[in-house]
Amino acid sequence: MKELQLKYGCNPNQKPSKIYMADGSELPIQVLSGRPGYINFLDAFNGWQLVRDLKKATGLPAATSFKHVSPAGASIGLPLNETLAKIYWVDDMDWKNFSPLACAYARARGADRMSSFGDFISLSDICDKDTAMLIKREVSDGVIAPGYTEEALEILKQKKKGNYNVIQIDENYVPEPLEHKQVFGVTFEQGRQELAIDDALISNIVTENKELTEEAKRDMKVSLIILKYTQSNSVCFVKDGQAIGVGAGQQSRVHCTRLAGQKADNWYLRQCPKVLELPFKDTITRAERDNVIDVYIGEEYMDVLADGAWEKTFTEKPEVFTKEEKRAWQDGLTGVTLGSDAFFPFSDNIERAYKSGVKYVAQPGGSVRDDQVIETCDQYGMVMAFTGIRLFHH
Repeated sequence: MKELQLKYGCNPNQKPSKIYMADGSELPIQVLSGRPGYINFLDAFNGWQLVRDLKKATGLPAATSFKHVSPAGASIGLPLNETLAKIYWVDDMDWKNFSPLACAYARARGADRMSSFGDFISLSDICDKDTAMLIKREVSDGVIAPGYTEEALEILKQKKKGNYNVIQIDENYVPEPLEHKQVFGVTFEQGRQELAIDDALISNIVTENKELTEEAKRDMKVSLIILKYTQSNSVCFVKDGQAIGVGAGQQSRVHCTRLAGQKADNWYLRQCPKVLELPFKDTITRAERDNVIDVYIGEEYMDVLADGAWEKTFTEKPEVFTKEEKRAWQDGLTGVTLGSDAFFPFSDNIERAYKSGVKYVAQPGGSVRDDQVIETCDQYGMVMAFTGIRLFHH
């Protein structure tokens, strides 16, 4: 197949629309089910590169959950624990025996479920039954992977009454070294971003504390790989091989950090027993619970706790999750890694990151205020590496 007609472009009025190879060669994908759209393919191709790079860097299967050409979540395939199984809504499944790939998707989807609703999924490995069963129960637009077991493909083809988008990509496909893009009829050309994210990239530690654990090295690489395929400006908080907060597409870097930090805070607050034990009615769906929890742990909690409101969701009225209780619980989040696609121009980013348990930082460096940023890291005992490389992505 040398070209594929799409339903429409970014919006329904943008027609005609298609994908094709400029040199007339075969497309590196097959559509096994559904009819993927323009944005679906943007998510799929960016997401595939991300999980491919994660697996290359860590040796573990990887998954990502994309929305509007940025990852809502991404993870490598480390086992779940009971608390994560609960907040990711897989505790009713055989999660202890999930495949590594299924664990990766459970983590990628579960870290920021509000943003992952209606995602496009990318998998580094052949999709197995465990992963397909996870995908089947979530609201999702489609999936791309290098292959599917017969059982997995049959499960996925049943989704959306047979219209779920399932794409298979040639894992050996290598694009041309120069890439092109048109904007307003003008063609742009640049070399592809093929920067290797490895130990050498994070070897320049500029803080007094230089104790970088193997887990922290892994998480630094995970954060930088995620940023490589995230709309700039962007920062990424990582814990235990998975993104727990992505701040993407903001003009101000500190707003990226605040956004990602709030997402990381929410990820951890959801693990508090007070939240885990919320008395939901049996009729409330997982997606509805996600929405309610997001409000309950935020500042507008009375929207779900006021008389006349709580009765719609809960069997009994929950207590308020106070600011003091949240801060006390939040203090238990430690050992978080923060990556940034460009330098931190002010130390306020570090101040905000510290409130979300950040211990390790990877960023390019190069600000005229690098000394202030380093000083703030030293104040909190952080370990910071300067990569010397910017990772803007548009």
